[in-house]
Amino acid sequence: MIDGAETFDFDGPADVGSRLTLANRIAIEAGKLTLKHFQNEDLKVIRKGDGSPLTIADQEAETFLRAEIAKSFPDDGIVGEEFGVTEGTSEFNWILDPIDGTKSFICGVPLYGTMVAVERTTDSGVRRSVIGSVYLPGIDEGIFASTGQGAWHFKGDEPARRAHVSATEKIEDAVLATSEVETFSERDAANVYRRLGESVYFVRTWGDVYGYLLVATGQVDVMIDPILNVWDAAAVEPIIQEAGGRFSDWLGAPSIDSGDSIGSNGLFHDDILKLVQQ
Repeated sequence: MIDGAETFDFDGPADVGSRLTLANRIAIEAGKLTLKHFQNEDLKVIRKGDGSPLTIADQEAETFLRAEIAKSFPDDGIVGEEFGVTEGTSEFNWILDPIDGTKSFICGVPLYGTMVAVERTTDSGVRRSVIGSVYLPGIDEGIFASTGQGAWHFKGDEPARRAHVSATEKIEDAVLATSEVETFSERDAANVYRRLGESVYFVRTWGDVYGYLLVATGQVDVMIDPILNVWDAAAVEPIIQEAGGRFSDWLGAPSIDSGDSIGSNGLFHDDILKLVQQ
């Protein structure tokens, strides 16, 4: 099993490397915690104020993540989907999604993941996501990245291998993934989905974090979300970028908190932007 940065030649800053090691370990361990509730017929599901589902698995996983971060880096801030913001005093901020794809989780579909990201604030005040670690416990597969160190994909006990986006050059040959078709209508963008569907080779809803993993490993060419939160985007931004792709919001900016996203192999990203901006 992957054990953080020790599985490849990390030559970046020590403070980033130590956080990457922790991010990889706790993403896997928190993900495995969710398995005791996965496909459990007694699992209770709560609807949050925004209508999204919440389970004890989400809460237990985030509680674990927060405790492990606090032990190793008590001065770092934490933002989590379930328990909000813990202010820090260092330049590092952890962004957590204990179960990305809770709807898949409650339906017994294994395409959900635990996402851990680390954001760093530079001396000039710019905030950038510098670490992303993702683990899908239902299929025992994951991917991680750190700025300047590449993206690394692993399955089970196999050694991590360098991840690369696809080489698909034309939008008409592209496979596009998204999380939920209905979210396009929720932001009054049903016409965007129609235009995309007419422009690409085909569309599949292999969504949530799994869709971005497919882009980073070259199995899908583009993943798009009309609506998402910062904890949905923070880990996948460095993963897509370090795999050689491009990650942006619908205006083309490299942002994790704009509320929408596009992750692609980068070769026809501008064509996708034109379609969503029409």
